[in-house]
Amino acid sequence: MKKRRVVVTGGSVISPLGTGWEACEKKLRACENGVQVMNDWDKYERMNTRLAAPAVWDAPKYNRKKVRGMGRVALMAVHSSDMALQMADLIDNPDLTNGAAGVSFGSSTGNIDALLDFYSMLNDSSAQGITATTYIRSMPQTCAANISVFWELKGRLLTSNTACTSGSLSIGMGYEAIKDGKQDIMVCGGAEELNPTEAAVFDTLFATSTKNDIPKTTPSPFDKNRDGLVVGEGAGTLILEELDHALERGANIYTEIVGFGTNTDGSHITQPKKETMEIALRLALKDADMSADQIDYVNGHGTATEHGDIAESNATVNCFDGRKIPYSSLKSYTGHTLGACGAIESWLAINMVNSGWIAPNLNLNELDPRCGELDYITGEGRDMDINYFMCNNFAFGGINTSLIFKRWEK
Repeated sequence: MKKRRVVVTGGSVISPLGTGWEACEKKLRACENGVQVMNDWDKYERMNTRLAAPAVWDAPKYNRKKVRGMGRVALMAVHSSDMALQMADLIDNPDLTNGAAGVSFGSSTGNIDALLDFYSMLNDSSAQGITATTYIRSMPQTCAANISVFWELKGRLLTSNTACTSGSLSIGMGYEAIKDGKQDIMVCGGAEELNPTEAAVFDTLFATSTKNDIPKTTPSPFDKNRDGLVVGEGAGTLILEELDHALERGANIYTEIVGFGTNTDGSHITQPKKETMEIALRLALKDADMSADQIDYVNGHGTATEHGDIAESNATVNCFDGRKIPYSSLKSYTGHTLGACGAIESWLAINMVNSGWIAPNLNLNELDPRCGELDYITGEGRDMDINYFMCNNFAFGGINTSLIFKRWEK
């Protein structure tokens, strides 16, 4: 059987830097992040951080019947997928609705406001706030299900509610579905809506930045003086397609996915383990039938947390046998968009590579000596001619993912 190759024929993001690549590129080139002070969080006692990176986004006016089962997270997922499908010129293609296309999309959780209605029922002993769409908005698979229904996709539906690897794992599962001959097209990605409860998750672990008076100086991945992450929000979508299918319809191709690796630490829910992180990277290389010296650039996870930065950077050093691979994290711009980060970062990395310029790590002034010795991109960024690049993400639960992309030669 002929090996099925998987390419990306469309994509888009909703992010704290803006909506779409052009808006994001302006912020990246200006070395400006989307972090801001959330003054309305002052009411939450015993929460230390006041920082977040909200998405710069205006919700489209879709048909009311089509969006009544969507909370903010699902609506962002649908909108980013809408823009990506338009870029891929697939909106009116019959293969979108005949079973050839599926969806693989995730988030950390569903709509928080809808969940609050359920919690209020338990507190108030009244179901008055529960409606016919409350569960649809709150369910973990709300993004994937709403995308599927919105475009009448009849292929497989996959969802990954794996915190910070939701987006990247969804892309990996979509890639495998096409590579294995199960689908010709997959709508893949992740989304996350901003809510103070998500900041509180990390705040209780003393893992959030509290530079509340100087928001633009944080987060600071890999920096000696970093003080934690900043929660962000957004959505990212990649349209994955079998190569021959894309070529036959004359689609534009933006990159090829050539490798995917994933595993779990199996040791601790919140403490990352560099040994199994390294294995995930090596699994992606094995899947791509590549050696580490063929990779030109790594887009890292880079949360700006102590344990995370140290573990992932040293895992990368070990995977690349001590080579100082060019390395950067986009979370210094977007904050940690949780379930969306793998998809947002993949699409931004694809476009950076295609433009021949890689954005620098922001706020990296003094490298933490405990971090691995990598070629951390700083300053005004770097002009680079990249052929193969890797995007890595790691999540609570000890979930590790690695994607390898190849620049498409037109």
